[in-house]
Amino acid sequence: MPLHAVRPKILGFISEQASAWLVALVVVLVGGALTLVVAWATADFNQQQVRQRFQLLTNERYSRLEERFEDQEQRLDSLRRFFVNSSSVSHEDFDGFAQPLLLRARAYAWAPRVFDDQRLVFEKQVSDDRGEAFSIRELSDDGTLLPAARRDEYVPVLYSQTQSVLGSPLGFDLLAQPLRRSTIERAYRSRAIAVSQPMQLVGVEPGYATGVLLLVPVSRPASAQMPDNEPFGYVMAVISIHQLVADGLPRAARDNLVMQIVDTSDTQQRVLYESDNVVGRSGLEVTRRLTLGDHVYVLRLRASQVFEQGNHSSVISIMAMGGLLSLLLSALLYVLVSQRQRAVKLVQQRTGELRQREHELRAAHGQLRSVLNAATQVAIIATDLRGVINTFNAGAELMLGYEADQVVGSMSLESLHRTSELEGRAAQLSQILGKRVTRAQAMLVEGVDSVHEAREWTLVRKDGSHLSVNMLVTALLDDHGLWIGHLAICLDVTEQKRVHEALAARDRLLRKLSAHVPGGIFQFALEPNDNWRFIYASDGIRDIYEIEPGLLQQDAKQVFERIHPQDAERIRASIRLSALQLSHWREEYRVQLPRQGLRWIRGEATPEELPGGGTLWHGYVSDISDLKRVEDELRALSITDSLTGIHNRRYFQDRLRAEMSRVRRTSGALAVIMLDIDHFKRINDQHGHAAGDGVLQELCRRIGSRVRSSDVFCRLGGEEFMVLCPSTDADQAFRLAVELWQSLRSAPMDGVGIVTASFGVASWRFDEAADSLLLRADSAVYAAKQAGRDRVEAELSRE
Repeated sequence: MPLHAVRPKILGFISEQASAWLVALVVVLVGGALTLVVAWATADFNQQQVRQRFQLLTNERYSRLEERFEDQEQRLDSLRRFFVNSSSVSHEDFDGFAQPLLLRARAYAWAPRVFDDQRLVFEKQVSDDRGEAFSIRELSDDGTLLPAARRDEYVPVLYSQTQSVLGSPLGFDLLAQPLRRSTIERAYRSRAIAVSQPMQLVGVEPGYATGVLLLVPVSRPASAQMPDNEPFGYVMAVISIHQLVADGLPRAARDNLVMQIVDTSDTQQRVLYESDNVVGRSGLEVTRRLTLGDHVYVLRLRASQVFEQGNHSSVISIMAMGGLLSLLLSALLYVLVSQRQRAVKLVQQRTGELRQREHELRAAHGQLRSVLNAATQVAIIATDLRGVINTFNAGAELMLGYEADQVVGSMSLESLHRTSELEGRAAQLSQILGKRVTRAQAMLVEGVDSVHEAREWTLVRKDGSHLSVNMLVTALLDDHGLWIGHLAICLDVTEQKRVHEALAARDRLLRKLSAHVPGGIFQFALEPNDNWRFIYASDGIRDIYEIEPGLLQQDAKQVFERIHPQDAERIRASIRLSALQLSHWREEYRVQLPRQGLRWIRGEATPEELPGGGTLWHGYVSDISDLKRVEDELRALSITDSLTGIHNRRYFQDRLRAEMSRVRRTSGALAVIMLDIDHFKRINDQHGHAAGDGVLQELCRRIGSRVRSSDVFCRLGGEEFMVLCPSTDADQAFRLAVELWQSLRSAPMDGVGIVTASFGVASWRFDEAADSLLLRADSAVYAAKQAGRDRVEAELSRE
């Protein structure tokens, strides 16, 4: 056979007849393709890191701004509570309390409500207190402060604490300016903080001129002078949006983010604040909602050029290095192929060059060995036909702890496996194939011509510990297709198994926790197409709504069918409002259940905006029926006298305030009857306190049986009682008092005898306060006692 009949290929795949230039070109193209793949993967990974950094920066910036907005609300509320809890506040008191609150606020002010009939007295009192002339003023068309025109009500600035050198115009009537008037009206209606539309501040730098006015009403518990919890004034804060947002943030030349704030309540959608730095070209952008008082602002955050400069990609460097390596490798292969070709041509003439060829082959084998060892994350193990290991790369050394010298030629691939696992696999395959399969064949039984699949095996390390790997074993063939050994490629899946086990443990823990938490835990989604559904519902939901959790994940409408008809629409509206403002959802409502009947439910959830649109809530629901029943019982106890069983002083005062409000609106009639038991102390001294308690109870029984269903019979304390008579004039009340007096003295009481009482009657007079009405009734009782007791006396005007 001639020498050229069978020619081995260079490196096992390059033909000797191939052109060295062609090989170099192929290597350059393959290297370029691999470089592009690596560059693409690197670019994708870099983009993910950039997005993560951008998300972290936007979350931190949003949290900081949210804290500042909440801080301004809390500072203004603390100023409100200062006025609520103080009987009177002087100018020095206001300055001392408001001055420390001026952080990031331009000014704080106090403006009382002054009605038209109080104006002259108010202006004189303030002028005397300040030692200079003071008047309620308003701006004219040319911007001059002039005395305010007559109106039913004024809200003048009385105290002011400001950072501006120009100060604030004291006496300026806030109701004279439309923007401030609308803000006051909203605060009056809501009894909470109201925020004005964007306004231009006076006396500040142009960059800080855009701002808003925060205003909250100040109210004390209802009284005769200010019924129905009416506010007696307003505290306000003037906020510069630039000062509130930008102070303490990085300078524009170093800021990674470009910010923009827009008032969604403004019909013109004016921009309240916008950064001076330049927007980058990455297109990264996040939109969040900020809430200040009753306004919702849109915060738009974009990546700046500074951010892009600090997060540049290394793709160009990778492509340059990859291209250079491809060129070097192509040059190396070009030299190798060309030298090989020259050696083959001169083999018969120069036998000495054969050694050079063998040296080049050894070098190629060393390069291949280097490539195998470079794969440190993968274990590559090759064996001969007997299964003895002849290749053990660096990745295998790292995974199994053996040195290559300790393994090659002395250990088999079978010895690295757990014996029990191989025996189990061999028994399984023997049963399936119907023939005996040895342990050594358990990983190779598919055969030479079969397609091998990776399987999970457990390998034994040098120190005896176990390692879970995903191993693919294939047959090694020579150039003639003869079987010369096996090749095993192993990937460490320990971390992957640990992650799966951790996820499974977390799921089991979640099920256990939800099973022991009172009520039910849920994830509820409102999708853009107005589709309502539960993403997750714990088993506790079954007890709350008497619906299987699996059914709720298919259709959430069944829950709303359980809600009481009077509460259903309110719950739907609150959910939509929470989705619109991304605000915390908390409601108490009733449900009608087939088995348990009427129950009270409390639900709470926190919303988040879904990337594809819609809103997702994380929350829980619990049964508060027992709590509601206890609340009703406690309320009944709080308005009932424990000894006599009739209403107590607290209930009487609440009903009196309600009836006073009614008669003021309708100009109707109202009367009260007060009675005091005569010589009650003597009864206690002679017969004991038990007998005295019996007298009180018998008196309540007799009086209670005589009063009308519309009357309110209450015990004020001790031996004093009161009957509130709605829609009753003085004559009618006097006749009723006489009937009650006669019923009391008509029959003796057991163990005590005849018990008498002194009665006083008073009827409401136009524009009279409750205290005055009660005082006249008390005076009538006093007159009855002075006249000898055991009688009924009307108010003084009757005498």
